[in-house]
Amino acid sequence: MQIHMPDPAETGSEQARANFRLALKIALGFVTLLWLIHLVNWGLDLELEQFGVNPRQLRGLSGIFFAPLLHASFAHLIANSLPMAVLGTGMLYLYPKSAVSVVPVVYLGSGIAVWLFGRASIHIGASGLVYGLVSYIFVAGLIRRDRRAIAAALLVSFMYGALVWGVLPIESGVSWETHLAAALIGVVMALVLRRLDIPARTRYSWEDEPEEFDGPDPE
Repeated sequence: MQIHMPDPAETGSEQARANFRLALKIALGFVTLLWLIHLVNWGLDLELEQFGVNPRQLRGLSGIFFAPLLHASFAHLIANSLPMAVLGTGMLYLYPKSAVSVVPVVYLGSGIAVWLFGRASIHIGASGLVYGLVSYIFVAGLIRRDRRAIAAALLVSFMYGALVWGVLPIESGVSWETHLAAALIGVVMALVLRRLDIPARTRYSWEDEPEEFDGPDPE
C-alpha cells in the first residue's frame, strides 16, 4: 500500500496553523463549558444529573441532549476533559468537513441507542463523545493512505487504547452502553466518510512525466 505524503505547502501554511488554533479553541471552549456546568451544578446543588438518559422513560428523553454535558463528580469530569481537548482538536483539525456530521451523530446517536437499549439507570457524561472520536480517528487512519491520518491513529491507540475495556460491562457505575454505541457509530462514520478531508499530497516530477512509447515490439 502506498502511503501519501501531505503537501507541505498546504499542511505547513499559515492557513493550516490558523485552522489548528481554531480547532484547539473550539475543543477547549467545549471543555470549559463542561466545567462551568459542573461548577454551577455543584455550587448551587441543582442535581442536574437527573436530566441524563433514563432508558425507555419519557423523562429520560431529555438526556439525549443533556447527558454529555453532565458529570457525576469532579473525578468523572477530569477523566473526560483532557481526552475531549485532545481528540476534539484532532478531529476538527484533521477532519473538519467530517466533523460537521460525526460530532452531532455521535452526540445524539449514542444517547438514542442508550435510551432504546440501555439498562435501567441514569447515564451521563461526555465519555460517549470520547469513544466516538477515538474510534473515528483510529479507523480513519487504518483505511486512509495519508501519513497524517495514520500518525493520528497511532497516537490515539497509544494514548487511549486502554479505553477498549470501557465497552464491556465489567465495571459497575460505568455506562458501557454509551461507550459501545458511540464507538460503533464512530466506526461506521469513518467508513461512510472515508473520501472526505483527503489532503493534497506531494507530487513528484516523475509522476507528471508522460510515459514513452516506442511502438509495438517486433515479433
